[in-house]
Amino acid sequence: VVEGQAMVVLVDYMLAPTSQSILGSPQIADALKEGMLLGTADSPAFQNAPIFLKESLTFAYRYGLDFEVELLRKGGREKAFGAVFTDPPHTTRQIMEPETYLSGEHLDAVRLPDFEKDFKNYERFDIGAMGEFDVAILVDQYSGAEAARGVYPHWRGGYYYAGRPKGDPTAPLAVLYLSRWSDPDAAQEFAAIYAKSLEKRYQHVHQAAEDANKSIPQLQNLKRLNGTHTWLTEEGPVVIAVARDSVLITESLDQPTTERLEQELQGLQPAPK
Repeated sequence: VVEGQAMVVLVDYMLAPTSQSILGSPQIADALKEGMLLGTADSPAFQNAPIFLKESLTFAYRYGLDFEVELLRKGGREKAFGAVFTDPPHTTRQIMEPETYLSGEHLDAVRLPDFEKDFKNYERFDIGAMGEFDVAILVDQYSGAEAARGVYPHWRGGYYYAGRPKGDPTAPLAVLYLSRWSDPDAAQEFAAIYAKSLEKRYQHVHQAAEDANKSIPQLQNLKRLNGTHTWLTEEGPVVIAVARDSVLITESLDQPTTERLEQELQGLQPAPK
């Protein structure tokens, strides 16, 4: 919010001699935002930085600018520079999509597992939320900015858990990632994007034997993914389970724990042995 306000003041100051303002000159804001991601000729480190770093470093300025401009347009200076501190945004979704903030959108909490029980055999490494901004970066990294812009507005919540099997510090990190989407179509589209990313993240990826009879295209041709599918990698299995508007993903997690999480979080019954 503060960085967005500063950008608005800066642009209005630059335009003052021409008797214009940022509300009447959106192209100025667009040029500034584009320049932030590209960097300058004297900043090769930034130009060559990973997408995550570029986006993280410029998020408050690029999205903050758009957020403040929308508040300025819909509620005037009082809303954009005063009231926003009384009722601040709480998620990256509200910053990236100001209309969700202005409408007072409320998202129901995403169902959580019993971490202590379900991961009793794992030593926690990290746990946290996966917000709309995180999803945008993830999709951008593996499918491009256009795909990210088409997917992230459908995000409705998510979190991850990462841990290692107790007593085995050299084992690959096991990951649970649960996300909720606006509708089943959006969930299936995100699941397909995540599945396609496996070939870019692992050296060896192939469909599990028990999945061989499931009719799905090659990973690079996937458009949507529904149901539960398993791929084997050099670091363990990757399971992607799509049920209604949720996508449950586990990586390098043992099968009983994965099946228990599917049943607990998505109401899915384990496949018959």
